[in-house]
Amino acid sequence: MAGPLMQATALRTGTRLTRFGLGGAQLGNLGRVTTDAQAHSAVEEAWNRGVRLFDTAPHYGLGYSERRLGALLADRTRHDYVLSTKAGRTLVPQDHATGQLDDGGFAVPAAFRRAFDFSRDAILRGVEQSLERLGLDRLDIVYLHDPDEHWEQASSDGIGALVELRDQGVVAAIGVGMNQSAMPARFVRETDIDVVMLAGRYTLLEQPALDDLLPAALEHGVGIVNVGVYNSGLLSRPRVAPDATYDYAPAPRDLIERANAIAVVCEQFGSDLPTAAMQFSLRHPAVTSVVLGCRDGRQVASNVDRLEADVPDALWEALIERRLLPEGVFG
Repeated sequence: MAGPLMQATALRTGTRLTRFGLGGAQLGNLGRVTTDAQAHSAVEEAWNRGVRLFDTAPHYGLGYSERRLGALLADRTRHDYVLSTKAGRTLVPQDHATGQLDDGGFAVPAAFRRAFDFSRDAILRGVEQSLERLGLDRLDIVYLHDPDEHWEQASSDGIGALVELRDQGVVAAIGVGMNQSAMPARFVRETDIDVVMLAGRYTLLEQPALDDLLPAALEHGVGIVNVGVYNSGLLSRPRVAPDATYDYAPAPRDLIERANAIAVVCEQFGSDLPTAAMQFSLRHPAVTSVVLGCRDGRQVASNVDRLEADVPDALWEALIERRLLPEGVFG
């Protein structure tokens, strides 16, 4: 039996996003195989905790995450949840040897290769293919996926194609998803997007988005979906191990020391590093939601528990006082 619906915030399109969303990378076998039982428990636990925001992408397992998530949500009433996917990292069929695995970090057969293509035709074709894999006739959000090296095409043809789909009602809201804040800020200022998925650039450890994206988002009424809030594992445990990763590579020593200094303050106020990292990620007024990839129901429960934990305001004040967070960090 599902519990109460989690608090939600509406984008300017009216699309309502719960504060927490389930990310679908692990459903696409990121790093290793996720069993059907694990995937089912992740979606079931999210639903039972009031989560109604689900995110996926063709990139995740070469379409496997989309197919799996579509099947897991098939028995839910469509208007009861919000589903986002991405476009621009297209899947190109290729011959492959039996047993060959995807080279993008996913444990799936390499039946496709990925190629960046933000042309109008590629975006329209990609969205159509995503709808087929998901078993849906409309999408709530589509993001251009990592257009970092493709500003000219993505900001014109790519966004133009998404605007067409939004005007047709095939997509409710459109945006970009990136691991930086400067270019998304430019998308906010120069194109007609509704939402940005921001990875790792407004976290308890670092906040470069304060200088560009977050002010622009507030000015233009664009929502921010915050992802990568544990900085690819650095903030995911109460204390940071020497071999921790940051942006999916070995973490620099100075960042490990800074994260552990934050952890000490968290403990002094009866909290811990991952709980503070989760709650920090939602404190800026531009941020509507945080989305985290989870492999099973246990991980979903743990992250939602962190979201709902009681963290005293004095903790944030102490971090600012000790210069572990900057002044004005919450907008």
